[in-house]
Amino acid sequence: MNRQKMVAAVKSKSGYFDVVIVGGGATGLGAAVDSASRGYSTLLLEQHDFSKGTSSRSTKLVHGGVRYLQQGNVALVLEALRERGLLIQNAPHLVRNQSFIVPNYDWWEGPFYGVGMKVYDMLAGKLGLGPSKNLSLKKTIERLPTLEQKGLRGGVIYYDGQFDDSRLAINLVQTAADHDGLLINYSKVVGLTKSNKMVDGVKVKDQLNGDEYEVKARVVINATGVFTDQVLKMDDPDNKPIIAPSQGVHLVLDKEFLPGDSAIMVPHTDDGRVLFAVPWNGKVVVGTTDTPVDSPELEPKAMEEEIEFILKHASQYLTGNPTRSDVRSVFAGLRPLVKAGGDGKNTSSLSRDHTLMISDSGLVTITGGKWTTYRKMAQDTIDQAATVAGLNINECVTENMRIHGWLKNTDKNDPLHHYGSDKIEIDKFIKEKPDLGKKLHERLPYLKAEVVWGVRNEMAMTVEDVLSRRTRALLLDAKASVEMAPEVARIMAEELGKDDSWQSEQVKEYNELAADYILS
Repeated sequence: MNRQKMVAAVKSKSGYFDVVIVGGGATGLGAAVDSASRGYSTLLLEQHDFSKGTSSRSTKLVHGGVRYLQQGNVALVLEALRERGLLIQNAPHLVRNQSFIVPNYDWWEGPFYGVGMKVYDMLAGKLGLGPSKNLSLKKTIERLPTLEQKGLRGGVIYYDGQFDDSRLAINLVQTAADHDGLLINYSKVVGLTKSNKMVDGVKVKDQLNGDEYEVKARVVINATGVFTDQVLKMDDPDNKPIIAPSQGVHLVLDKEFLPGDSAIMVPHTDDGRVLFAVPWNGKVVVGTTDTPVDSPELEPKAMEEEIEFILKHASQYLTGNPTRSDVRSVFAGLRPLVKAGGDGKNTSSLSRDHTLMISDSGLVTITGGKWTTYRKMAQDTIDQAATVAGLNINECVTENMRIHGWLKNTDKNDPLHHYGSDKIEIDKFIKEKPDLGKKLHERLPYLKAEVVWGVRNEMAMTVEDVLSRRTRALLLDAKASVEMAPEVARIMAEELGKDDSWQSEQVKEYNELAADYILS
């Protein structure tokens, strides 16, 4: 994948794209894969980098949603469990089975959660990942040796999915490109074009060189997540906001706080949220919060009270009692929750279902939802978009379609395992140039070859793209990622033909960004 070639292909296209998608997060990328694989000419435009927003800042779970079961939303749980099963089949190199334990401290919790998880198993049907069961006190401690044992009675074990969100996003870009889709990062849609009051294209500004151009489309899809309202206002300045953004914060700790393979799920914290502590890439991700925010930002920041909330609850359940100095990284993401006629103040009760709307002008808007159901959201969206555009109705083919990189059996100890089938090509780089096989930092598994691969094949344009989303260095150990930045900039400059001043500017920008991921 080469950004320059993609831009050139867009500019040289005469006539209309069948489908133009605004937004390169999970929702937009899913729509691009669905559209391109049906044979529609497809263009996706993302204002920053693919999955820069919410889609790279999730809890890293592909889950049916135990909490939605509590809320009685069985339809959403059924859909999510089915999609979870499909995603594990379609991207086995990135999605895996993860065991979770609900610790029981009260007499009623064992039977109560035991029954709840049996319902969860039953709803999953043949796409289930393993039967849930009650664990004795001894077995619970064996699996979770660092769990707070005072008052502990046992636990309930169940199974859900875990994945690497921004790596899946990049594989979706590649999958859409494999089907002749054009996807361009750093391309901001600054306006819509219309004829006879109907949307017939977009105005684009290239964020890297300032170029502006227009693209014609039979249908435009607004898949911009928390920025949905901004595109709706381009269509009609009188549109009332429909998004109530909610912030979710995660803290990343060293593995010693939760050794072993099982995750912890606390079904009810002080504010009614579910709290997770999940092993991920050799660290532990603890979260999340649900805090209403006034306006969406590309780089949301964790609030002090959110950090304290997570640390307090982590200390209640983990014997290591983690403090601020133990936090390797803190990251925040915004959920695009759709207002349900109310004021959207209590975001934890707002719907996690997706919302699909068609404006009078023919603009198709898809928002809400979550990573787990991205494929079904895309299917619903393209079904509608094809009707709006009057395209030939081609059936959706993504249900059993392998995602780029598909590889059934990967060695989880191999630092390149999440590249799946692309690992062979990266190994070739290292064979040709052994220096590329060296690690970028002793505390993290990432190799120099990954920087070269990211630039040549994954449209990485900045140091941030490489350290935050092509690798996950920023999220796993923010300080280590800052120490890696100069070498990453050097390798990228060599690949992109950039000079020393570009390198120093990149490192400076990256250091400023990473500062917010480091707890002082």
